[in-house]
Amino acid sequence: MSTFKPSSVHWRKSSCSDQEGGNCVEVGRAVSVVAFRDSKDPEGPVLAVGRAAFEELVNGIRAGRFDR
Repeated sequence: MSTFKPSSVHWRKSSCSDQEGGNCVEVGRAVSVVAFRDSKDPEGPVLAVGRAAFEELVNGIRAGRFDR
């Protein structure tokens, strides 16, 4: 099992984000996980989930399972 290193991830944020560094979540892909962090705190905590879990989340969003 390899150790996840947030510093080795290429982080991306939405093109819809403002350029002043407003509230935004960054996403990065590593070998076995997809990671999320707060763009205002790049050295802060990171949430990492397995790729299969991330795919389920995306599929659920697309299918409207989280719509209110």
